[in-house]
Amino acid sequence: MVKITDVARHAGVSPSTVSYAISGKRPISEETRRRVEASIRALGYRPHAGARALASSKSNVLALVVPLRAGIHVPVVMQFAVSVVTTARRHDHDVLLLTQEEGEEGLRRVADTALVDALIVMDVQLHDPRLPLLRSLDRPSVLIGFPAEAAGLTCIDLDFKAAGEACVEHLAGLGHRVVALVGSPPEVYVRQTAFAQRVVQGFTAAADRHRLSSAVRPCEASPAAARAVAEQLLREQPGLTGVVVHNEAILESLTDAFEQLGLRVPGDLSITAICPDELAESLRVPVTSVALPSTEVGSRAVELLMRKLDGKGVPEATLLAPRMTDRGSTGRRSVA
Repeated sequence: MVKITDVARHAGVSPSTVSYAISGKRPISEETRRRVEASIRALGYRPHAGARALASSKSNVLALVVPLRAGIHVPVVMQFAVSVVTTARRHDHDVLLLTQEEGEEGLRRVADTALVDALIVMDVQLHDPRLPLLRSLDRPSVLIGFPAEAAGLTCIDLDFKAAGEACVEHLAGLGHRVVALVGSPPEVYVRQTAFAQRVVQGFTAAADRHRLSSAVRPCEASPAAARAVAEQLLREQPGLTGVVVHNEAILESLTDAFEQLGLRVPGDLSITAICPDELAESLRVPVTSVALPSTEVGSRAVELLMRKLDGKGVPEATLLAPRMTDRGSTGRRSVA
């Protein structure tokens, strides 16, 4: 491992001069700085994180706040987390993952220390109790999700309302007149989790606009619950021909349940979903879907934070337009 003394020897200066060149705490000549920087590049020296923090009063650590509450689909959460970590490392930052449901107390505990320079907050609720604190912190933050009142905050996410609308528009364009949304587990709606509420808003608005018969049914993340919801929908909506799924955990088992109940996909029933592309592609019946762009959202959230840490302006709202891919699970409504 290359040490600061190796850089000093290579550049022909003292270790303290190398330290000043890195931290900027004391002035050195431009010629000396260039010589030190050239030696750092030549030797591949990377300053120790603790030394950088002491020198700059920064930790070079970001906090990723994602309470692992009931109803959260962990594999998708981890896609966001991996993207955040990977992008942060490109900016020479590490990531502290906070998963406990501590609300304001947990945020303040971290913010009142020198542990992190900035925060990325997930699982945002429409009326999130953490928002007043986030607005008052002296550390920048970015929310992955949009609360009902986003003024004074920096938010990024897929446009889930537009995603819900896109799924219904696709089904309506194929002639479907009776549709249903099978959504997240009930507790997600009880918490008024923003992305889930936005999907319902978009689904309902588009269904009303096209004068479709529609229903919204939350669903626990289990095959048994998927079967029960499928049975309920067919009992309550015997003319059902189009389904939108916003619940990655039950997408495959719900498709299986409908087929076991005698409906062929897509011959009798068209299914579309809002989910990661790799999941939609991997199913026995590949599903037409709006992509969940976790990699892009996580990466852009970090980029927004980096700009804020550099004192640069950023947009308050970044909404990613939905992108739908037709994989054959949807077809024209069959006419008896």
